[in-house]
Amino acid sequence: MERTIEQKLNALLKLQSVDSKLDELRRVRGDLPNEVQDLEDEIIGFQTRINNFNNDVHSFESDIESRKHRKKDAEKLIQKYKEQQNNVRNNREFESLSKEVEAEELEMQICDKKIKEAQDKINRKQDDIAKVDKVLVERQKDLDAKKEELNNILAESENDEQKLLKDREKQTKNIEDRLLRSYDKIRDNSINGLAVVMVKRDACGGCFNIVPPQRQADIREKKKIIVCEHCGRILAGVEEVAPVEEKKARGRKIGSTNKKDEVVATVSSFTDIAAADLS
Repeated sequence: MERTIEQKLNALLKLQSVDSKLDELRRVRGDLPNEVQDLEDEIIGFQTRINNFNNDVHSFESDIESRKHRKKDAEKLIQKYKEQQNNVRNNREFESLSKEVEAEELEMQICDKKIKEAQDKINRKQDDIAKVDKVLVERQKDLDAKKEELNNILAESENDEQKLLKDREKQTKNIEDRLLRSYDKIRDNSINGLAVVMVKRDACGGCFNIVPPQRQADIREKKKIIVCEHCGRILAGVEEVAPVEEKKARGRKIGSTNKKDEVVATVSSFTDIAAADLS
């Protein structure tokens, strides 16, 4: 059965009420979830840097070991060539072996130089690791504190949020998909999350721009869904402002004066319908 415009507006108003309560719960959390996520991402970044530094250190250590082995091989070759020099038959063989000895001695010098350079790089990387690790420890403390704060807030509001989420799911079933998509779009574009509002004191309850009398009359009729010309929010109804009769208080004491209090009560015709529907 096709719902009337009044029923559609009523359903939207109920959904807005639930969403506003959810928004309030999330406002209590503030930016804590984002702060926790940012710290977690930052910590992952620091851990990645430390891992990269450690990989560099392992690479330099492997290079040092390789150079040390090469140096030992050069020492053995030098000893071998020098022993062979004692058994040469002519100067040409002696000079040839001497060149081999010189080449291996040069190789040993190169190995020593490369080993020193690699060790210097290791020392610098270890300094970098120590600095990053120090920052990482501090960030981890910040993360633990933020998580504890967030968990405490979540523990306090989790039950309420779950109830509201179930209620929201229930309310969305009463709204057609096209209208629900429009509602969600308006909410996404709204700073305060209000997509459905009442006209209060001749003004839109969302952007506070004046709503013309004729438009208010159309809203009261509820023959079609009307949106604010300025902000695009759905105008669900008009809150009527009616003055309450003045009450005169007469004092018993001679010389006492009467006090007059003018009370202005706001009565929402549309909200009354919503309340009746909820019951």
